Amino acid sequence: MPADASQAPAKPAVKGPATAPPRTAIAPLTPQLYAPSAGRPVRAKQRRLTPQQQVVPHRHAWAQVAFSIEGVTRLTAENGTYLVPPSRALWIPPGVEHAVTVLEDTLMVTLYLHQPPGRCGPGRALDDDAAAADRSEADTASADAPWRHCRVLEVSDLLRALALQLDARPDDAPAPTAADLRREALLSALVADELGRARPVRLGIALPRDKRLRALCQAVIDEPARHATLADWAQGVHGVGASPRTLARLFRDELSTSFGRWREQVLLAQALALAARGRPVALIAGELGYASASAFTAMVRRTVGQPPSRFFATSRGAGLQGL
Repeated sequence: MPADASQAPAKPAVKGPATAPPRTAIAPLTPQLYAPSAGRPVRAKQRRLTPQQQVVPHRHAWAQVAFSIEGVTRLTAENGTYLVPPSRALWIPPGVEHAVTVLEDTLMVTLYLHQPPGRCGPGRALDDDAAAADRSEADTASADAPWRHCRVLEVSDLLRALALQLDARPDDAPAPTAADLRREALLSALVADELGRARPVRLGIALPRDKRLRALCQAVIDEPARHATLADWAQGVHGVGASPRTLARLFRDELSTSFGRWREQVLLAQALALAARGRPVALIAGELGYASASAFTAMVRRTVGQPPSRFFATSRGAGLQGL
């Protein structure tokens, strides 16, 4: 196998370019009616989405946390794309353009968090001037730095429960009562604290800027088991127009990795989504083109340092057994 090939054996190649069903572009659901503020620093929104819908690229002046109660979505933001099953959430900083592709029937929960000027992070949603004055600029910059970029976070049972208890009514609904606002303030403080404690997961798929390489990467994300080698992908994807040698160089120059290592991240993200749907490990391995469950398990261990039984456990509640 060439040096730039994935560790996974390929399924039989499918001739011709990959064809995906057409997607319906939809606008964000009136985000301005859920805008957070210093008085209401954490706002919640829920929306049901159906497969092949795509929320068009957009951005907000506030931070956002997106996760699903059921179903799997794909979020593209900054220079990466992220598969988001119910066990994971994506933190999106203020001003970052993002789009949502729906892969199956989904109930999506979105949390909007107020971010004071120059500050970034879940704890900043509750900051006031006195709290800010107690920290030095160096401390603030250090604490905020990890939150200035998109991050995948584990969703705890507590975080999920808190998010579902937040008032998800828009601003054009009847105004909340004083008691409602007091309850919301307590829930918001717990949400911000739980987000700050959430374990980050290195589960993003980097995307390049070069149009030829981006076309290939998008095809791999849409159907990762279609081919295994870079040479096969270069021949099998319409619009690439570059040799395998050129594409290998672009992977190194733009993404600082090889095609094989990058594709493993795609396979891992897809495996997590399949686990969230209740697929057993053997079936996941087969769907992703692996000759055996043990070969798939070896890839997961090498990539994340854990067996599938541990890494996928929160995706399926009771976890995966037997590996």
